[in-house]
Amino acid sequence: MAALWAAVPVLALLGLCLGPAAAATPLVIWHGMGDSCCNPVSMGYIKKLVEKKIPGIYVLSLKIGSSLIQDMENSFFMNVNEQVREVCRQLAQDPQLQRGYNAMGFSQGGQFLRAVAQRCPAPPMLSLISVGGQHQGRVYGFPRCPGESSHLCDWIRKTLDLGAYSKAVQEHLVQAEYWHDPLKEEEYRKNSIFLADINQERGINETYKKNLMALKKFVMVKFLNDTMVDPPISEWFGFYKSGQAKETIPLQETSLYKEDRLGLQEMDKAGKLVFLGVQGDHLHFSEEWFDSTILPFLQ
Repeated sequence: MAALWAAVPVLALLGLCLGPAAAATPLVIWHGMGDSCCNPVSMGYIKKLVEKKIPGIYVLSLKIGSSLIQDMENSFFMNVNEQVREVCRQLAQDPQLQRGYNAMGFSQGGQFLRAVAQRCPAPPMLSLISVGGQHQGRVYGFPRCPGESSHLCDWIRKTLDLGAYSKAVQEHLVQAEYWHDPLKEEEYRKNSIFLADINQERGINETYKKNLMALKKFVMVKFLNDTMVDPPISEWFGFYKSGQAKETIPLQETSLYKEDRLGLQEMDKAGKLVFLGVQGDHLHFSEEWFDSTILPFLQ
């Protein structure tokens, strides 16, 4: 007992010298199409998993709207640029994020959070993890969507086929705003109100480039058996070779990379880009994979 008490002043002195343990970097999560911030089998599960594995971490799972139903509906029908502005407002007003945060987007949430990184540098996004995000666009052909049996998916598919680049559809259908038709590149570049902008298709916004390059890491996860995203290589920032819809090319062979319009070439050479592959269909992964592969980027 005497030895234990004698050690107390030493431990206290060590505490003074070392200072308090560094707090875990906060995490911001953005869900995908047809999901919501707090679904207990998706984002709610991820939030609890991260909190369990990294004690004391602050996790914000973004909700767009005043209810979970509205949050889900907005993932289909709320203008993406408005969603990004709303998220930037939420982040700027959150006192726990002001020293910086990591971000993790699932499916379309991946490219939406990239827009946040490019447009809203304060508070600073430190690292971005895109889990199945489609950075060169999706879903060419719209092979399936959440709730395949619902009439909603059929309506969205028909609407995209008929007029994805019309003003009315672009303004009010989320999936049209990152619809990238490789056979209509000029129409896409001219009329896409979201993806063509953040991918610098109509000119160079140096602020976008500077802000994205400020990331410490940009992690892109591709699902190797993906049947939802067409082409799956979009999850690694690749796409179809220009003018056709069969042959794909990796990011490093695209004009976006060669011209370095977003700074991705420079980030790649600096080791900031991380390309991860996981077996499984879209957003299908195990807790073991998440623990061993994704958690290290959050610690």
